[in-house]
Amino acid sequence: MLIKTTCRLLLDYDFPTPIITMLRPLSGASQWVEEESYRFSETTSVSQYSDPYGNLCQKLIIPAGGFLIQTSQVVETAAAMDEGWGQPFVPITDLPDDVLQYLQPSRYCESDRFGQRAIQIAGINSPSYDQVVNIVRWIRENVSYAPGTSAAPASASEIVLSGRGVCKDLAHLGVAMARSISIPARYVYGYLLGLTPMDLHAWFEIYVGGRWYVFDPTQSTMAGARVAIAYGRDAADVSVYHQFGPPANHTEMEVSVTEITRE
Repeated sequence: MLIKTTCRLLLDYDFPTPIITMLRPLSGASQWVEEESYRFSETTSVSQYSDPYGNLCQKLIIPAGGFLIQTSQVVETAAAMDEGWGQPFVPITDLPDDVLQYLQPSRYCESDRFGQRAIQIAGINSPSYDQVVNIVRWIRENVSYAPGTSAAPASASEIVLSGRGVCKDLAHLGVAMARSISIPARYVYGYLLGLTPMDLHAWFEIYVGGRWYVFDPTQSTMAGARVAIAYGRDAADVSVYHQFGPPANHTEMEVSVTEITRE
């Protein structure tokens, strides 16, 4: 299916401030970017590079006062994500080199703290994909999805204690538990058609059976077209923008995702 995504980001600083943004999705195995625009409210210095995870990052100087960044994409993507029931565990020695980094503990995904608990939740008599189904089911039953209740990311162990969190928190917990049973897992943020309330969204992917599969503890099914903007070990690797210096006086962000018909 074809969807249009837009993001309007307003930033207001007292003096020129350098920032790094991640607002431009790439074409890949699960999506194809057909059209794109990336515009500023006034001219500024900007350059682009790819980070270690393959994400497109934009370096720019935000002038003093209000500054508007507007992005828009038309993306071809699936109406629902593939499921992989029965897909097996990939031995560590057979994993691609670029997948190995998603096995280790990270800032918000302390996989080394879950161990036996994750094994009990995942089960030992199921294929690898099915184990993560069990993990996500446990998260949905034991952690409340509460949009808008948290500004700063929380670690997986903190979310278990609090029993509630936003999409990125639930994704962190899924990643940490999957890694704790030696299944590579990566954090993703992007757009989801039909999300309520509409905003940028976070989920996670696991590597089993020789490919990546999507999981989203906030959604009851894998229906809903997704556009991935960036991947990383956790939210510390993928932020909408990262500023250097005092925080902005004021920020606003508006997101829309709509299905469009090909002419």
